[in-house]
Amino acid sequence: MSKPLLHVVLFQPEIPQNTGNIGRTCAITNSRLHLIHPLGFVIKDKHLKRSGMDYWKSLDVHHHENWEAFKASEMGPKRLFLFTTKSSQPYWDVNYEDGDGLLFGNEGHGAPDWLHSEMGEDRRLNIPHHNKSLRSLNLATSAGVAVFEVMRQFRGIG
Repeated sequence: MSKPLLHVVLFQPEIPQNTGNIGRTCAITNSRLHLIHPLGFVIKDKHLKRSGMDYWKSLDVHHHENWEAFKASEMGPKRLFLFTTKSSQPYWDVNYEDGDGLLFGNEGHGAPDWLHSEMGEDRRLNIPHHNKSLRSLNLATSAGVAVFEVMRQFRGIG
C-alpha cells in the first residue's frame, strides 16, 4: 500500500458504527486508520462491518495496544492534531501537510486530560459550532469534516 497522505487516529473508540463509518471515509480517501486500544467493541462486530460495508477490506488499518505503542510505531504520522471541544483554534486555520494525523477521543469521554497536555495547546483544534448549549458533533461526522478539509487543502497532490 502506498504512503498515506493522511492518518486518522481514534483513541479507544467505543461505538462500532462510528468506527465503521470512519473506516469507510479513510478507505475512500486513501487515509490510514489507527485504532488505539482498548476498543469498546470486538473488531468483528456486525455493526462495524455493516457501517464500513465492503470498504473495510480496502482499508489500511493499524491496531495499537495503547498510546505508547502508537507513539512508538513507525507507521504513524509526522505531525498530530487533537480534535477537541477544549480548544479555541478552528481546524480550518491549519495548513495541513502530507503525512499529518488527525486524533479523535472516544465518544463517551473524549480525550483524557493527560493527552490534551501531551499534545499541547498549539496542536489542539476544534470544529466551531454556533449552538453553545450542545457539546459536539458525532465522532464519525467530526472525522469526516476534518478529513475532507485536509483533502480540500491537498487538491492536486498525488
